Amino acid sequence: MNHKEMEVWKRSMDLVEYIYRVSKKFPKDETYGLTSQIRRAAVSIPSNIAEGAARKGDKELLQFLSVSLGSLSELETQYLLSIRLNYIDASEELEILIKQVRKLLVGTRKYLLRKE
Repeated sequence: MNHKEMEVWKRSMDLVEYIYRVSKKFPKDETYGLTSQIRRAAVSIPSNIAEGAARKGDKELLQFLSVSLGSLSELETQYLLSIRLNYIDASEELEILIKQVRKLLVGTRKYLLRKE
């Protein structure tokens, strides 16, 4: 399966772009803190999808999709923390993207589990 053809990978790439734009607004003293963490969590999502898709079979892809879900939860937590710290305002667009990526990750996992 080519990861670049997967809708979940495409939407997660959109999420990474959005996170990079939003995190530019974080204070400079957060460069090695929350800015770095939220960006790493975002990049981890499509990266793990790509790595899982490049592996031998569905079982490995399932494992990497689970890692991507974990990274998405990290990202969401860091986003909420950023709001609480007044680094950024809440973003309906970002929240929709997070929900879409979660739904696609879960849906892809369910599809692969049914195939077994």
